[in-house]
Amino acid sequence: MPTRREFLRQTTASAIVAATSIHLGCSGKEKPRSDASKDAPNITPARSPQIKSVVRREETTRRLGGNGDNFHMSWAADDIQYVSLCDGAGFLSDSKGFYNSRLFALSGDPQDAKFSDVPGYPDLLPALDAARYYNFGTLGMDGRIYQFLSTFNHPSTRPDGSSWPDLRFVGAKLIYSPDNGRTWHNQDGSTPVVWETWQQRSRKTMVFFEEPQDAFSLLTVLQMGRNYEANRDGFVYVYAPNGNTEGTMNELAMFRVPKAELLNRGAYEYFAGSQAGGRATWVKDIGARRVVHTFPRGWVNATTHPYAWHPSVVYNPTLGMYLMANWGMGTAPDGEWFGKPSYLGFWTAPDPWGPWTQIHEETAWTPDTDSASRAYQPQIAPKWIAEDGKSFWLVWTDFQKKDDKGELKQLMDEYNRRRARKQVNTREEDMRTAAIMRRTMPYYSFNTQRVDLVIP
Repeated sequence: MPTRREFLRQTTASAIVAATSIHLGCSGKEKPRSDASKDAPNITPARSPQIKSVVRREETTRRLGGNGDNFHMSWAADDIQYVSLCDGAGFLSDSKGFYNSRLFALSGDPQDAKFSDVPGYPDLLPALDAARYYNFGTLGMDGRIYQFLSTFNHPSTRPDGSSWPDLRFVGAKLIYSPDNGRTWHNQDGSTPVVWETWQQRSRKTMVFFEEPQDAFSLLTVLQMGRNYEANRDGFVYVYAPNGNTEGTMNELAMFRVPKAELLNRGAYEYFAGSQAGGRATWVKDIGARRVVHTFPRGWVNATTHPYAWHPSVVYNPTLGMYLMANWGMGTAPDGEWFGKPSYLGFWTAPDPWGPWTQIHEETAWTPDTDSASRAYQPQIAPKWIAEDGKSFWLVWTDFQKKDDKGELKQLMDEYNRRRARKQVNTREEDMRTAAIMRRTMPYYSFNTQRVDLVIP
């Protein structure tokens, strides 16, 4: 997801000791345990028939509006889906401005969806030279909301307004709300939330920072029903690309942590391989991690900041299976992002760590049969999984441009002039940006479509 400056520029140019894993159950008769125990018995649910493929139902496509991207979601205890939004004005006419990150409450279904602001969420509006934080991995669990926010290695532009050639994600900050979004805390429990400057960021203030290969900088949290209550083994599972380059970004890494220890980085255990019988090995040493799954090469952009293979993973309790959606960036011949339609794939697995079996592949993902689509960040809405488990709703953002007559370029040139004069961006300018984006990029918004599972 682009920074505001990079976004505008681009629009003008075109998740110790090895521990044995525990199977996750799906029996509705068994109450979830609140603690993790390595001595707990294995709970193996009845497996569903093999899922053969999926069918995207183009006729069900809905454009639910808003201005922003990424839309990582979680289904919380209050029956609300909490939706993360990056780089946009959001869903409300009285927005405070163009948010770097914001959280919204989504009620209803795709036919009557309603978005409302989460007023307690800490303001994160772009400011000159401020560190950037993008709220990706989101989890509603035990009455709390947790968020992992990804951060770059340095500002997106140099002091003269030109772009840095090596911009990339290098870490993540963890914040949480103990009361379903009303108040928010830093990882250490202090409040209010502090947005550290570029210089203040370190492994003391970030949950991940400058790890090997920049792994665990783009985090996705496994979704397991309302309030995480479909979980049976007491662990939270988190996924991420294994790096920031072709050959590492298309590798999937993951860790697990006891639910009660999510704020404690020292309790994290990293996937280190599979054992006979489908069990997994977990280690405390991040350097001993192994790849969970490898996606196709050729779908990582070489310019701007690398951005691809950031998955969405949910548990389908009716079928007793895990489902993953993932995507690769469609690049131009020079490696520039959004040069062609994205790659889209779906995978299933019997356990959070796999093995992952691909059931669908598109090398030109064009929702609603729109050849101009530049769709990205597919998200499986965790609340919008059918009761029989045989369909779900997919959410995505679309970067395509329509009828752009240079308005965004003019806006960017004006922004750079203001930057050179060290003038702070105003809400009025932000909202003018959003208005132009809504007109020239109408699908840079909350788009959704029903997807059916084909079961022989």
